[in-house]
Amino acid sequence: MSSPWVLGLVWCVLGLVVGSFLNVVIHRLPRMLAMDDGAQPYNLARPRSHCPHCQTPLALRHNLPLLSFLVLRGRCAFCGAPIAWRYPLVEVGNALIWVSCGLWMPAGQQGFDAGALAWASGGSLLLALACIDWETTLLPDSLTQPLLWLGLLAAEMGWSELSLSGALWGAVVGYGSFALIAWVFERVTAQEGLGAGDFKLLAALGAWLGPLALIPLVFLAACTGAVVGLFMRARGQLREGRYVPFGPFLALAAVVLVACGPARVLQWAGLA
Repeated sequence: MSSPWVLGLVWCVLGLVVGSFLNVVIHRLPRMLAMDDGAQPYNLARPRSHCPHCQTPLALRHNLPLLSFLVLRGRCAFCGAPIAWRYPLVEVGNALIWVSCGLWMPAGQQGFDAGALAWASGGSLLLALACIDWETTLLPDSLTQPLLWLGLLAAEMGWSELSLSGALWGAVVGYGSFALIAWVFERVTAQEGLGAGDFKLLAALGAWLGPLALIPLVFLAACTGAVVGLFMRARGQLREGRYVPFGPFLALAAVVLVACGPARVLQWAGLA
């Protein structure tokens, strides 16, 4: 499996399969958190995947990542209702994450190893968090906490460019800075500015990127979020409360930093 093409194909297939599972997580996890204890069994495994329009259970051939969407031309095989574009986009996006992590690693590694798998898994968690936050304004602990612990593990095992001490300080600075900003904002305006999920997400990103990288990360996320927010406001698309969730922009900024190289970004910003 030394050929980059073969290796890339393996990572692509794995990314598509995991991306298909992410769609289940994105759809079901927020609903699981909102359910009463006495409700019917509903989790990531039950009930079986089904069409949300006609409720018909899907066969295995209807659940093949990306391929089923293409063969069915984006419509349910039973009732003909359109399949949301989020499903193939998440699968393709996750495949790109896995191929990138498998063929290019921030720590300079390459191949099918634990380090690449850790980065790919972290990317998948970040993708799921971004999608859930955009749709529901939730950042579940069941995703932010594994992202945090995986970042600390990556530092300890040498899979990232950080020492364990740097990763720990990144998590502390990430959580503490947003918690302080939110506290001051609430004291001054009597309104909630940032949710606790944002604190935890930035703590997790700090564990992966380090404390200094959080400065350009938050700056880029804030600028991107402001532009998108103004655009949505001009088109009357802002949701109730007139805000956009911040998590997707933190995730996007993290991807940009990793793609550019955190050390290179810190040099450009004069922080290293």
